[in-house]
Amino acid sequence: MNITDIAIPEYVEVESDERLGKIRSIFERENPKGIIVVEDGEYAGVIGEKQLIQSHIDDDTKAAALMKSAPKVDRNEDVREVARMLVEGDTKIAPVYEGEKLWGTVTGDAILEAVIDNLDALTVDQIYTDDIITVTEEDRIGKAINRLREHGISRLPVVNENGKLTGVLTTHDIVDFVTRRMNRQGKGDRRGDIDRMLDLPVYDLMTSPVFTTNPGESVDDAVAKMFERDVAGLVVTPTDSDAEVIGVLTKTDVLRALTYTEEEQMDVQVTNIDLLDTMSRESLVQSITEVVDKYQEMQVHHAHVRFHEHKEKLRGTPLIQSQVRLRTSHGQVAGSGEGYGAEHAFRVALDKLERNVLEMKGLNADEEYRGQLLRKLGEL
Repeated sequence: MNITDIAIPEYVEVESDERLGKIRSIFERENPKGIIVVEDGEYAGVIGEKQLIQSHIDDDTKAAALMKSAPKVDRNEDVREVARMLVEGDTKIAPVYEGEKLWGTVTGDAILEAVIDNLDALTVDQIYTDDIITVTEEDRIGKAINRLREHGISRLPVVNENGKLTGVLTTHDIVDFVTRRMNRQGKGDRRGDIDRMLDLPVYDLMTSPVFTTNPGESVDDAVAKMFERDVAGLVVTPTDSDAEVIGVLTKTDVLRALTYTEEEQMDVQVTNIDLLDTMSRESLVQSITEVVDKYQEMQVHHAHVRFHEHKEKLRGTPLIQSQVRLRTSHGQVAGSGEGYGAEHAFRVALDKLERNVLEMKGLNADEEYRGQLLRKLGEL
């Protein structure tokens, strides 16, 4: 299946020197999945809601400073490959080309709508993210924004003082609130207004009640629920309780699942692949394969590597956070780490992953590697 009938010729386009103030108003008025940025008539990048929640960005900032690169997609490209490109590019929209000409756009939503009937074979338990990042009702918006940026996510379940789920805060909630406040305040120095917004409690902006799913629900039903309620994700709760948070399921998780293959070769996906500096995608895949091959009893269906760049640098090399997550026959397992440069961060995360794999119940390494791995864990 390709995207010929999924892509659309309509898109919102701005020049690279357009002011952020106007871009914010476009998001409020038209609520696009993203905006195409052009420079001298040529495609330059995209701007999404994630970019709009970055701090210290005022209305006079130019689009060029805020945009990020997104992969160019051929109008006849396979839908699985486009899903992979959107996830690896950490974007909801990509420009679609017909030959050398910018023809239109394709979005993650359009892909999910086209394939939703084929998702009934998957359950939420197989693909949801179980890394639980939450905020409390009393936490400040500034803290919530930092968590969204630090972890590269778009939503935070909100819990009360007893740890019970009471709401959810998303990047869309924040962008919508900030845009409306800016419009009401008018022009002038807004530094004080922004500081006051960041100091508001999460309770003031969160959405409640929360739309949820459970591990046993089919993915097609979960996606249908997202479209019906116009949300990009659901909080995952146990079947017998809607007050306990066990994870999050987003449209990005579903797009990632579209790239899973039944081939012998392990499917590997990399988010923010542009941060790879001193190593290639091929060597990254080979390193994961070498770890996986040590465990005959574990079948890996999919591997996801995510990089996130921090502001801190050492002699010009940025501090990078890396997470490696495997979807296996024994469940999901992950490892994360930080280092200066993507390769260093990846090696730390991969070592942590291997330790976590060894600790999985009922899984034994091949004898050739067992002594080495036990020594890593300090058990000898």
